[in-house]
Amino acid sequence: MALETFADRLRAVMAERGLKQADLIHAASARGEKLGKSQVSQYVSGKVTPRSDVRALLAAILDVDAAWLATGNGARAAARPETANAPVRPTATTRSTTMREFKKSSKLDNVLYDVRGPVADEAARMEDEGLRILKLNIGNPAPFGFRTPDEVVHDMRQQLPDCEGYSDSRGLFSARKAIMQYAQLKHLPNVSMDGIYTGNGVSELIQLCMNALLDTGDEILIPSPDYPLWTACATLAGGTPVHYLCDEQAEWNPDLADIESKVTSNTKAIVIINPNNPTGAVYPREVLEQIVEIARRHQLMIFSDEIYDRLCMDGHEHVSIASLAPDLPCVTFSGLSKSHMIAGYRIGWMILSGNKRSMRDFIYGINMLSNMRLCSNVPAQSIVQTALGGYQSVERYVEPGGRIYEQRNYVYEALNAIDGITAVKPKAAFYIFPKIDVKKFNITDDEQFALDLLHEKRILITRGGGFNWPEPDHFRIVYLPRMEVLHEAMDDLADFFAHYRQG
Repeated sequence: MALETFADRLRAVMAERGLKQADLIHAASARGEKLGKSQVSQYVSGKVTPRSDVRALLAAILDVDAAWLATGNGARAAARPETANAPVRPTATTRSTTMREFKKSSKLDNVLYDVRGPVADEAARMEDEGLRILKLNIGNPAPFGFRTPDEVVHDMRQQLPDCEGYSDSRGLFSARKAIMQYAQLKHLPNVSMDGIYTGNGVSELIQLCMNALLDTGDEILIPSPDYPLWTACATLAGGTPVHYLCDEQAEWNPDLADIESKVTSNTKAIVIINPNNPTGAVYPREVLEQIVEIARRHQLMIFSDEIYDRLCMDGHEHVSIASLAPDLPCVTFSGLSKSHMIAGYRIGWMILSGNKRSMRDFIYGINMLSNMRLCSNVPAQSIVQTALGGYQSVERYVEPGGRIYEQRNYVYEALNAIDGITAVKPKAAFYIFPKIDVKKFNITDDEQFALDLLHEKRILITRGGGFNWPEPDHFRIVYLPRMEVLHEAMDDLADFFAHYRQG
């Protein structure tokens, strides 16, 4: 069959070579050239024919004659100088001595997860060399002396013999019943047992929901700064994350006008993270009511990540947005990792509430994906009832005199005492998101700043860009270490900023 068009010839050679569009982009980059994703897509689809210089680049990458690729005329093979020792090209009967390279999927090209990213990799390398690194990058309570309540550990031990088989794909009856009762206390409307799903942490359930909801081209509103898993999962599912700003001047509450301005005909849902990671904000009822009004006006689904809802301080009330939206489809996420200091047990849940009729097909997709992974961790499910129904030891940590409360106050005051650093006081969770005076410190690259801090002071933080914040002027600190460690860390940080200039 004649290869009549440029696109026909390009696709044919790519298929023969086993190359994807991303491979062409990477090969061009290796040659010091640039090919854009949409650019290559248009060449392959035949919508656009490239300029002569780009055709020559593609021909060199594919090892074919540039004139043949452009017109289909002449010899297909690239012209080569004749040598006596010319290498033999593999044929059907000649096995290549070089193993082909297996590259990551191009779906990961726009995925970011800097909480465990390049700077964390460098910290791991330094640890391998025997250096001690203070890790202020992940909200993992156990390494800092926060222990799981004894009653929870005891109950899991007692129930282990009964947890050797799979559970219902949604989860154990006892776990879901306890979650349903908790949802009732939070005033979530129209909640039933079949609308509650357990997961291996909230992370698994976020990924499951994004895959169940999003088609290519669908948009989903996600806060900036965000917990980066939301953006990553939406991207992997084929959707387009659209970031709305949270306003630092308004205690990091969502900018309602910015949300409204970013809704399009392709927008399917809005995500809120409340209490917020990385800022520690707790959204007031009136802000949540206005977000509900925007979702109602544009018929959006609401996803609410509330994993820190039991870690509020200073008397701030946590309101579940689903309790304000009985007429809208809502999915509310929470779990025990943070409130019961059992991050490694991996137990989270999601609650479907409100207008379930409008999400019937989405629920069908959720059930399909839940069944495919069989079930979540059954031993961890077995302690949900004990954890939610018993004494809430976390309350001791977040009241005046408690570790989290006092450490939050100290870090907030210590950061604001550093010339060129300002921070909004967190109202919940383990995190603070200080702002850097980038002009004072000449910071243009926040990843470089994080690396410089790591190399000089051996303190590992997460840069603001890791939370899809658009400017290089923020970073996140986890204030879980004991007070004496935080004193050392803040002194080191103050010393670092006393002389640091990027460049």
